Amino acid sequence: MADRVETTIEIDAPPEEVWAIVSNPRRLAEWVTIHRALERADAGPLERGFTMEQEMTLRGQSFTVAWTAAEVDAPRMVRWEGDGPAGSSAMTEYRLVGANGGTRFLYANSFDAPGGPMGRMAARAVTGDAPREEADASLQRLKALVEG
Repeated sequence: MADRVETTIEIDAPPEEVWAIVSNPRRLAEWVTIHRALERADAGPLERGFTMEQEMTLRGQSFTVAWTAAEVDAPRMVRWEGDGPAGSSAMTEYRLVGANGGTRFLYANSFDAPGGPMGRMAARAVTGDAPREEADASLQRLKALVEG
C-alpha cells in the first residue's frame, strides 16, 4: 500500500486561471516547493499521454520522476502517474472545483517505495511529515501566485 497525502485549498480565482498554471509543467518552479528542474517535457497542451521528467528534492535527497498524464479533463482534473528511482512509483492528482466564485483545489499524492512493507517503513523514517508539509506549502504558493 502506498503512502498518500491529500490536502485542499480555496483560491480566489476561477478554475480556468488556476488550470493555466497547474497544467503548464514549465511553471512548476513557481509553486511546487520540492521542484528543482524540469528535465524534459512534451511540447503542446496537456493531454492524456503527455510526458515529462521532473527533478525534485525532499529532505535533502534529490530524485527524478518520469511522469505521464494518465487522465486529463481540462480545466477540472489531471492525474499524473510516475516512475521514480529504484522501482518506486508515484501518482499525483489535481482536481479543480468551482466554489463561491473561486476554485477549490484538491491535491492528492501517493508514493509507493520499492521493497514492500520494509521499504515503506524506511521511506517514512526518512521523509516523516515532509510530504504533507511540502504539499501544503506548495498550495499556499499556488494561492499567492494566482491571487497575487
